[in-house]
Amino acid sequence: MTTIAIAVAMAVLDSAIANIALPTIAQELHATPAASIWVVNAYQLAVTVSLLACAALGDIIGYKRIYWTGLLVFTAASGACALSGSLPVLVAARVVQGFGGAGIMSVNTALVRFIYPRAHLGRGIGFNAFIVAVASATGPSIAAAVLSVASWHWLFAVNVPLGIIALWYGARVLPATPRSGNRFDLAGALLNAASLGLLMIAVDEMGRGENPWLGAAEIAGAVVFGVILINRARAMTAPLLPVDLFRRPVFALSVGTSICSFMAQALAYVALPFWFEDVGHRSQIATGLLMTPWPAIVVIIAPIAGRLSDRSAPALLGAVGLGVMTVGMVALLTLPVDAGWLDVAWRMAVCGLGFGFFQSPNNRLLLGSAPPERSGGASGMLSTARLLGQTVGSALVALTFGLSGAAGTGVAGGVRMALGVGAAAAGIATVISLLRLGQMRTAT
Repeated sequence: MTTIAIAVAMAVLDSAIANIALPTIAQELHATPAASIWVVNAYQLAVTVSLLACAALGDIIGYKRIYWTGLLVFTAASGACALSGSLPVLVAARVVQGFGGAGIMSVNTALVRFIYPRAHLGRGIGFNAFIVAVASATGPSIAAAVLSVASWHWLFAVNVPLGIIALWYGARVLPATPRSGNRFDLAGALLNAASLGLLMIAVDEMGRGENPWLGAAEIAGAVVFGVILINRARAMTAPLLPVDLFRRPVFALSVGTSICSFMAQALAYVALPFWFEDVGHRSQIATGLLMTPWPAIVVIIAPIAGRLSDRSAPALLGAVGLGVMTVGMVALLTLPVDAGWLDVAWRMAVCGLGFGFFQSPNNRLLLGSAPPERSGGASGMLSTARLLGQTVGSALVALTFGLSGAAGTGVAGGVRMALGVGAAAAGIATVISLLRLGQMRTAT
């Protein structure tokens, strides 16, 4: 678990710290702000399009091999990022780093299943969620601290010694896992990459108000590739896109719950800083502090919820958590412009309490609903659902800002609209989670 914690923390941190460093990177590499965005997008895109392929390979050749190879690629690419002297080289290195990150994130939950005994699986998943929450919460602060004393290159260079330690340790202690013996579906991997890649690019472009016709064409292409992929997968016993697992109601509902919940989280995380800075006229430091209660509470609650999910119905725990999160999102909708620190903190804390209470039980139920030999497919789908939810949520914020601008309500109207959509997404996730209660006996 120490090995997993180091690698997962690095992968999560690198998806967050680059955002903070973008202005500095753009200035030093003489790039435009629009071009520098690809330092972030290249990593996210590479991770998303390769997650399910890495998960499928994990089922075939073993999760340890995929995890260790992904960590090796990630560490080497981090060194290349640190040595980059131009934007194209940095973006190319970030693409390779994203492929390595996919190897880590695609099977880390599957490995947890073989590290912890079944009776304590929730505890292991809770610890994993704790690491992700800590990395997400501290990412901006770590980036700011490094940039205050060193150049942006060190944001990537610090991964190299940590990666070497994790590689050495992981080679000795990570467990060997069963292999399915299936053949890798290369055509399926290419179709999956094309479908998800086009979808993410289209959502991002349309959210930023770029050519709507191009976005529509990209979505149409994503749908066509997706339909072909699904039709191919139906005839396979262990497909790359786990349609066999989607035939299990608990699995399908858990994926839907995860997408909706992370969409709600992204809507709040992206929209609220605009409320605090543009509407409330607070500083960036104050905004960072006001955003802290949500992830801080998740850090505390996620391990507790994981332990509880070993003893109680995970679907019920998840529904309760999402219900609390919905209440918190609605409370944020009532936030006055001149709200004090305490008014903001308790609302953010309620959201964090609900989200933290939901995440570990949901992940346990999703992973536990798949047979052991399909743990890789389940783990990959778990990470894919998170990324899809976050991507769509971020794009919806841009869309609500565009609509509010057209309606003349400004930034304040856009933020309230985004929070309203987020509250609705959290409410839908609550209902979906409750639908799983009838399937609990089969799933566990």
